[in-house]
Parts: sequence; C-alpha cells; structure tokens
Amino acid sequence: MQHERAEASFKRKEIQAREATKAMADYQAATVATREKTARLREMRLAKEAADRAHAETAPAKPKPAKANAAKPEAAKPKAAKPSVAKPRLAKKRR
Repeated sequence: MQHERAEASFKRKEIQAREATKAMADYQAATVATREKTARLREMRLAKEAADRAHAETAPAKPKPAKANAAKPEAAKPKAAKPSVAKPRLAKKRR
C-alpha cells in the first residue's frame, strides 16, 4: 500500500514536471512572438512617419478655409443673460 502511494506521488510529480516544461516553452514562445510583433509594428510606424514627413515637405501648404461664423444672422447671436433674482426664503414650519 505504501509502495502504491509512493508510485502515485512519483507519477504526479513527473506529470507536473512535464507540464511545467511545456508551460515554460509556451511562455517563452509567446514572449518571442510578442517581441517580433512589436518590432514589426515599430518598423511600420517609423516607415509611415518617414513617408508622412517626406510628403509634408513636398506638398504645398493648404490654405485655411475662411471662417463660416463671420456672417451670423442676428437670431443666432446669444442673448444677454438675465439678472438673477433672489427668491425669499420660506419659514420652516415646526410641528
């Protein structure tokens, strides 16, 4: 009986060791994939920024459009704020 428990314990530890090795390999593979993806995205971002800078240098500056707010009709202008009127306080009723 004691021998069977020892064997079961040994098998459990053996399985845990295999699973730990597999988990570490999965973790390391995910880390490598993340680094590769980050490097690829960084290269793409730097290439886009370089292309944007080159385009900005060669493209003529766009003129700013005239403001549409210059000719507002009178009805659209905000009205002056009304002066606030203090309301008298009501006396509290006691029961």
